[in-house]
Amino acid sequence: MSTLEASIRNVFGQVWKQEKNSDAPALAPDTVLLETGLDSLGFAIFVTSLDEELGFDPFTLSDEAFYPQTFAEFVAFYERYQPKA
Repeated sequence: MSTLEASIRNVFGQVWKQEKNSDAPALAPDTVLLETGLDSLGFAIFVTSLDEELGFDPFTLSDEAFYPQTFAEFVAFYERYQPKA
C-alpha cells in the first residue's frame, strides 16, 4: 500500500467516524464508492478533507471530467495528479 493510499484510507476513516459515529468499513480495491455508505455530502466532506490533508485536489487539476467508481480507481486518480516532489 502506498503512502498516498494509506492517507486516503485514514481520511476516509476520519470522515466516516465523524459522519456515522462508528468505525469505517473496509475498503477493497473493487469497493464501489457509491456503496460505501457515505452520502453525497459525506463524500464531498471526504474530498475536501483530502485536499486539506494532501494539499491538492485532482478534480480541479484534471482537464477531464472523471468520476471514479471503485476505490482502486479513486486512488489511481489521486496518484496520477499527485504533485511531483
